[in-house]
Order: sequence, then structure tokens, then C-alpha cells
Amino acid sequence: MSHLTTDLLEALAQKQDIEEVFRRHLETAINQLLKHELTAFLDYEPYEQAGVNSGNSRNGFYGRTFKTEYGSLELHIPRDRNGAFQQQTLAPYKRSNDTLEQFIIHLYEKGITTDEIADLIEKMYGQHYSKQTVSNLTKLVSEDVQAFHERQLEKHYVCIYLDATQIPIRRQSVEKESVYIAIGIAEDGGKEVLDFTIAPTESAEVWEELIQRLSERGVEHVLLFISDGLNGMTDALHRVYPKAKHQVCCVHVSRNIANKVRVKDRAAILDDFKAVYEAESRQEALNALDQFQTKWHKTYPRAVDAVMKQDRLLTFYDFPASIRPSIYTTNLIEGFNKEIKRYVKRKEQFPNEDALERFLVTQFLDYNHKFGMRCHKGFGKAKPELLQMFESLEEQV
Repeated sequence: MSHLTTDLLEALAQKQDIEEVFRRHLETAINQLLKHELTAFLDYEPYEQAGVNSGNSRNGFYGRTFKTEYGSLELHIPRDRNGAFQQQTLAPYKRSNDTLEQFIIHLYEKGITTDEIADLIEKMYGQHYSKQTVSNLTKLVSEDVQAFHERQLEKHYVCIYLDATQIPIRRQSVEKESVYIAIGIAEDGGKEVLDFTIAPTESAEVWEELIQRLSERGVEHVLLFISDGLNGMTDALHRVYPKAKHQVCCVHVSRNIANKVRVKDRAAILDDFKAVYEAESRQEALNALDQFQTKWHKTYPRAVDAVMKQDRLLTFYDFPASIRPSIYTTNLIEGFNKEIKRYVKRKEQFPNEDALERFLVTQFLDYNHKFGMRCHKGFGKAKPELLQMFESLEEQV
């Protein structure tokens, strides 16, 4: 039976803290390993004759505290006379293992404020971490931000959802700004956040810049873009991807209708409009649209005219039936944005754009990890037809 096992059994029998047993044995093991490292470096054991006139020798040690989930370890880092020995057991200048840092970053990802994290760490680990220390640790994500913006993307995306959400950020004063987000579904049905940008307001010009960056990062063809009805959006998309199609979110159109009619009529008119985008075929949708116009134009001419002017309303009928429920609306990306805003509400504020970007990238990386390898509903069934659509797109002059 090992010393560790014996000590654990004794600690359990005496109802002592077993983490202290682990801490003590870990401390001993690392100190022994450090000694063995120096022995291997010098190539002779302590007090061996081989060390005489070897040109280098042991020169005591210096103390170093190393924090772990089991508590602080008091380590003795050995030195050599020539100062050439560099131990490899512990990373240089590192004062703790990754567990606590990763825990802090994980809390940060979930929207916990730096003040709350500092308080929680002190209560759980008995270690004081200032708000600034926690903030500095979260800056480790900065490298992920740059890598996220620069990573190579797939050549083909069946569809790309575009939506902007409002998040408060400080620029001298605190105001809500637009976070532009693009989520793509690739040929294999996997979803990923492709890119994002931040600007004070939403505009087609900023969207065009974001889409241009996707092209520069390897995206050659997109079959469909899905967005709300922002003015100038279709032209902006076609300047970068002239062969791509554009679907205006039917749910956004439905909301616009609701805002232009009386409360007592909302349920009825919205049900009639729903019959348009839930039809089995384009022809059935056109028939439902005609009925919608005939029934409601006299009562609400402005609301109906706005719908009839939408030339991107039924684009999704050009695609396989199995994916239509996913592509007539931006609900997929809006649901994700709501999750982000739920975490944001816990934050006091983002002191600058860099802090907001770091937070967003933690969310996006988590999303991509979860959904990048999962085939979105209906896309597996539609894959043969979608591949043919890409082939046709490439053949177009």
C-alpha cells in the first residue's frame, strides 16, 4: 500500500481534510521531481565523486509558492553554480496551475462580473483576487479574438444568417451599440459564427464590410443570405456575392404588420400571412398572398402594400423543402443573440470595445464547438440537392 493510500485512509478514518493529504503529497512529489531534474542536468547524484571538478555544481535553492486547487505548494527550486539550469516542471514565472485561471475565464464566459468573480474565488479558494487581477486574466482571451477574426472559413455556405443586436458599451459615456453577427451553415449542415463587428448603429454599409471580410477569408459561394428588411441590404450583399440569393425574414415582416393594425385584428391578419410562408409550395404561397391582399388591403392598405413590395419574401421556396422551416426567418440567429444578451445583463458594463470583443468571442467559440459538427435539421436530407445547387452556381458566368 502506498504512502498516499495510507494517509488517505487515516485522514478518512479521522474525518480530516483529504485535500490537505493531496496537497502535501503533491508538494513532496514536485519537490522531488525538481531535484531529479537538476541531477539529470548535472549528470551526477549529490555528493558523488563525479561532480568534483565537473565545471558545475549544486548551489542551493530558492523558494516559490505555487497555487493549486488543493492549496498552496511551497516549492524549492534548485539552482546550479553556473546559472544554466532551467527547470521544466513548472512554467517560468507561473504562480498557479491552469485550473483556477480556466475557472475564472469560464465564469467570465457566463456573464459573471469581475467583482462577483473576485468575491467567489475568495470564498471558494480563500485566495484574494482583485477585480483588476480577474480582468487581467480575462485578457488571455485577446489572442482568441484575433485568431477568430483571421481564421480560414469554408469555401461554401448554404446560408448565412445576418442579425445585429444592441449591447451597452462605454466610449466616454455608456450607450447601446450594434453588434453585427453572421452565422453560417456549411455544406455538411454544421453551424458556426463566422464573424462579427461592432458599430454605433446598424447600416448596410457596415454589413457589406463584414461580408467582404468573409470573402477575403475564403468564402467563395453562398447560396442564400437571410436578414431583416434593412434598406440597401440586398444591393450590399450582391456587390460581394452577386450570385447569392436573399431572403427577408418573414417573422420580421409579420411583426411589421402587427405594428400597423389594430389589436383586435392582429391575430386574424397574422394567421392569414402565416399561411403564405407555411405553404407547401411557391404556388400555394402565391395563392395565399393573393388572398391576404384581397382580404385586408381595403382595411389596412399601408400594411398590405408594404408586404406586396417585398420581392425577397418567397426566396426560400427555391430551396429543398426539408430546410425551408429554417431559412424563411432569422430566428436561428436571433435566439442565439438573446442568449448573449441574457449573459450581458449580468455585466455592469463593458469598459471598452476590447472587453466586449473578448466576451463575445468566448460565446462564439462555445457555440462553434457545440454546433460546428452537428448537422442542422433538414440539411442532411437536402445535401445532394444543395451540392447540385453549388455546382450550378459555379457554372454560371
